[in-house]
Amino acid sequence: MSDQSNQPAAPTAAPEPQQGQVPLTIKAQYIKDLSFENPRAPQSFQVYQTPPSIQISVNVGAHHLQAQDYEVSIKINVDAKASDQPLFVVELDYAGVFTLGTVPQEHMRPLLLIEGPRLLFPFARNIIADATREGGYPPLFMQPVDFVELYRREIAQQGRPN
Repeated sequence: MSDQSNQPAAPTAAPEPQQGQVPLTIKAQYIKDLSFENPRAPQSFQVYQTPPSIQISVNVGAHHLQAQDYEVSIKINVDAKASDQPLFVVELDYAGVFTLGTVPQEHMRPLLLIEGPRLLFPFARNIIADATREGGYPPLFMQPVDFVELYRREIAQQGRPN
């Protein structure tokens, strides 16, 4: 038994975002560039007296592709050293294509540079962990990144309002 009525079908237009929802959807995500360097292998696998120093830098960017589509990218550079000798270097450029819904112009940049990277980061973090593990080291599990603070620093450096 089916539940049918003679009522006209409701329009199938996308629902309006409710207050608090982010009008941002991911169409695709991908590795643009990945590099793992192990310049001193196998000597770099010896036991060291002190833990290695690991420097991590994260940069984000976005650019318009077409219509409402934007590419957002996270560039992560990891430089690990032990006793001032290089252990490994990882460079990852991970990106996604996002479609922006209807948002005020002043909210577009923060939405792309904060929420876009926030959605991509878990995947980029996993790629870094896998690359270090496959390179012969324990997996490097990066701590979460505060993309709001990263955005605020960028705005402060440029001397412009958000």
